[in-house]
Amino acid sequence: MPYTLSAPVHSESLIKKSRFIGCVEPMADRASALRRVAALRAAHPGATHVCWALMAGGHSAANDDGEPGGTAGRPMLEVLRHQDLEGVLATVVRYYGGTPLGAGGLVRAYTDSVAQALLQADKVPVVRWRALRCVLPYALEGWLRRELDGHGARLVEALHGDGVTVSLQVPEPQAEALVTRLNDAGQGRVVWLEEASDRDEA
Repeated sequence: MPYTLSAPVHSESLIKKSRFIGCVEPMADRASALRRVAALRAAHPGATHVCWALMAGGHSAANDDGEPGGTAGRPMLEVLRHQDLEGVLATVVRYYGGTPLGAGGLVRAYTDSVAQALLQADKVPVVRWRALRCVLPYALEGWLRRELDGHGARLVEALHGDGVTVSLQVPEPQAEALVTRLNDAGQGRVVWLEEASDRDEA
């Protein structure tokens, strides 16, 4: 089961006078990650490198930011993969201390920065949600609202017209049971409007 993080966590280390400031944090997508990296560059104008790795939406990305190829972003990404993380951005800000670390030393430094931060992180399971939409009789609206909690589901929208058009987000493992309960309660009066679509979320 994939996991994400509940909150950002930081680490800091000093290796041969080079300062490494690591961070792992929940991140929805690449665009958000790039904004975060840009903010880090602005916050650390004297840093030599701001390297990062992202696992989000089933896609991965890594950037060495001027370090020798494969010594920063890719090793950081492997740490995220190894811990089965999804929707997580890892960043490491490096202030160069004047002593080269060599390729192996760099890989260890960037890997350890991410790993040390993850040791303190609160990991939470990623829930796969199914979107459901249907029209039901007014008499069933109150019943449905009470029923949602028992299935860990949430009401996204309720539109009142000839009937009540509801949009729901339901955890994937609970979706079929809720559909069955609704159909039974509606006795043929519940109209399903569209195919469900899946998405991941913490």
